[in-house]
Amino acid sequence: MTTTFEKTTFENLATGDTIDGPKFPVSRESIRLFCDGSLDYNPLHLDDDYMKNDFGKTNFGGIIMHGMNNFGLITRMITDWAYPAGAVHRRLETRWVKPVKPGDTIQPVGIIKAKQTTERSRWVLIDVLVRNQNDEKVATGEAMVEFPLTA
Repeated sequence: MTTTFEKTTFENLATGDTIDGPKFPVSRESIRLFCDGSLDYNPLHLDDDYMKNDFGKTNFGGIIMHGMNNFGLITRMITDWAYPAGAVHRRLETRWVKPVKPGDTIQPVGIIKAKQTTERSRWVLIDVLVRNQNDEKVATGEAMVEFPLTA
């Protein structure tokens, strides 16, 4: 079941519900804008000549998007979903699985993994992943969202 942002409450969430994030077309311009926003001008994001040869033990064959751009897209998905329900994004851990290049379109998805109520709050654990246009995973992780008792 896919949840909609308007209907999200802690009570109506179930294990296996999904959250669809926004699609993001990756371009040289979007990578450059992320460089400017993050102040990370590493040549692996900007210089095709630098990336022609092996980079470490890999050969990407051209520039790649910042991994933190995946993180930002996942965060947007979680906050767009959680905040209208009065919930707060508390934790996110991610791992980059595959490089993202200009021309790719990526999309994050969240899958409700568990719910727990404690004395002071209510918590939702979410598996997150980002897929490219070929349905390949480019990032995976886990997020935690708090639904305060007063929400």
